[in-house]
Order: sequence, then structure tokens, then C-alpha cells
Amino acid sequence: MKYHHIAFLIVLGWIFFVGLTSPLSATDPYVLSVQQLKAGMEKSAQPSQKGFILVDVRTPGEHAAGFIPGTDFNIDFREMQFRHSELHANLDEHIVVYCQSGHRSNIAAKTLTDLGYKFVYNVAGSMNAWQEAGFPIEMPRR
Repeated sequence: MKYHHIAFLIVLGWIFFVGLTSPLSATDPYVLSVQQLKAGMEKSAQPSQKGFILVDVRTPGEHAAGFIPGTDFNIDFREMQFRHSELHANLDEHIVVYCQSGHRSNIAAKTLTDLGYKFVYNVAGSMNAWQEAGFPIEMPRR
């Protein structure tokens, strides 16, 4: 019986150690639902005061077809590693990225966390989920 208790403590200690030292836990982007994103945007009087940077990582053509209101930047996910400085963000600022389905924004979010940004959020379902929820879309000004 004593040996089972010791074995349990060893396994528990190993799980705790792996959990604390795993590089995935420190660099994975956060996931945000479209409802959470909308609620966060509604907390501020002005879109510029929302407390985070909102980035559309789709192509410029997709962006031109409509985007989430309050979007600050459109940077194609394939260019994020080279254009992230355009965000003018400190490493501890909150950055929210979205695409059409969430796949490309997940790649962009991972790129940003790999670059050292600490608070990066991927919008689950991205534009597809935003539209399915019936939330408004903004069109570019001409």
C-alpha cells in the first residue's frame, strides 16, 4: 500500500513538472469566441478605446468584402512575421486576430506568440462565426 502511495506521488509530481515546463503552455494563443469579442468591443465608448488591437489576417481582397467593425489592421497571415511591427504594439499588449474560419488566424496568433507577444487571442470560427451570430460587418470606405 505504501508503494502505491509513493508511485502516485511520483506520477503526480511528474505531471506537475511537465505542466510547468511545457513550452506549449507558455506560447499558445488564447481562444476567444465571437460573443466574447463583441462584448469586449461594446465595453468601450469608442472603437479606438477597446483595449486591444484587432487584426484581420485575411487577404486584402477578403478584407475588402467586409470585416469586423473596429478592425485596426489588415495583415495577411503569411506576412505577419515580417509586418508585425506595423501594429506598433508592445509585447504585453492584447492582440486579437481573426480570418475567415479561424485556421489562418491560429497560424498568425502562433507567429505572434513565437515573436514574444504575451496576450494574443485567436477568434474561434472567425468571420464565419461572426456572420452566423448575425453580428454587423463593416465595408471599407472609398
